[in-house]
Amino acid sequence: MTASFFRIALILGLLSAIGPFAIDMYLPALPSIGQDLHADNSVTQLTLLAFFISFALAQLVYGPLSDMWGRKLPLYLGIGLFALASIGCAFATDIETLIAFRFVQGIGGAAGMVIPRAIVRDMHTGVQAARLMSLLMLVFSISPILAPLTGSAVIELSGWRGVFWAVTGAAVIGLVLLSTQLEETRPGEERNGSGLGSAMKAYRLLLADRNFLTLTFIGGLGISSFLVYLANSPFVLIQHYGLTPTEYSFAFSINAVSFFAVSQATGWLGERFGLVRVMRIAVSAFALAMIVMAVVMASGFNQLPVMATFLFIGYGFLGLVIPTSAVLALEDHGAIAGTASSLMGTLHFVIAAVAMVISSLFFDGTAVPMAAGIALCAFSAFVLTQATIGRRTAVAAAE
Repeated sequence: MTASFFRIALILGLLSAIGPFAIDMYLPALPSIGQDLHADNSVTQLTLLAFFISFALAQLVYGPLSDMWGRKLPLYLGIGLFALASIGCAFATDIETLIAFRFVQGIGGAAGMVIPRAIVRDMHTGVQAARLMSLLMLVFSISPILAPLTGSAVIELSGWRGVFWAVTGAAVIGLVLLSTQLEETRPGEERNGSGLGSAMKAYRLLLADRNFLTLTFIGGLGISSFLVYLANSPFVLIQHYGLTPTEYSFAFSINAVSFFAVSQATGWLGERFGLVRVMRIAVSAFALAMIVMAVVMASGFNQLPVMATFLFIGYGFLGLVIPTSAVLALEDHGAIAGTASSLMGTLHFVIAAVAMVISSLFFDGTAVPMAAGIALCAFSAFVLTQATIGRRTAVAAAE
């Protein structure tokens, strides 16, 4: 791989991580935010849910805009809005104001989630796209590894408001990299004919594409399993298991290490065995690990090391599921890659938001409901894969 290949992966990964950085970095602060703003746990979790809702819905806009205007201009607009909203969060004096600015922050951050995937599709397809996507995810995975640790340090020095000043700085760095290091990958001649009408037509085409929807839902269920953990883990690990915010940050980071380390094998495995087979086997192993975890914990073996071991194994296999499902879903839609990436991202986070709401209804402060929610997401992904992708692979092998 050339130096340019790695440079593009680094820039796209950092742009993609800006939005999630605003989630992961402030996770250790959730309990203290609730105490400072006099809000209970369920209301404090709305600051997370508000971000996810706007983050999901805004992606529907950025994709068509990037097909119409090119990739860079919508990135400027989104990251700029994210920076302004982050400043608003830093000055919030009540939970309602914080929720409102988190909603706006999600609108801005969505640009960094959608458009880098479209840029990958602009540049590559097949195994090369999988390699670039996995490298992008390697950089992207810095967020859940370093962000909680950085957040803990910032909280110790300047309280939870310092977290939002830090993510403002990250957005400014993203804008500088965007303006100086990234070339436009959708030239003007490819934008001809792109408009609101063509966007609606593209969405109708995608919603009628069973292969695209299946792969998107498989990836979305995988992401949902992680976000159920993300939403509940601060309360489970800090309040139930008694970890400090710094200890929680280390525990949270371990899963991200597993995820990104295994994801780097995506290109090699895809070239050797085919992306569809890699995804099918990875989904099966992911589901098995999470289901066994839930059963073991429900049986009374619910100590933190038990849960951490199963999560480490399961999220490692998830590191193969996410890039392969995304590359395969976008494979046939290069002409509308931005719109396809938008719909994929929105569906991912809508599925995740539903999963988070359902899991919150059963949350009792212990780890068992969280483990059950994670396992349900993984099992649903397995069933969908076996009913569609698995069957298609078996037919292809027979032929």
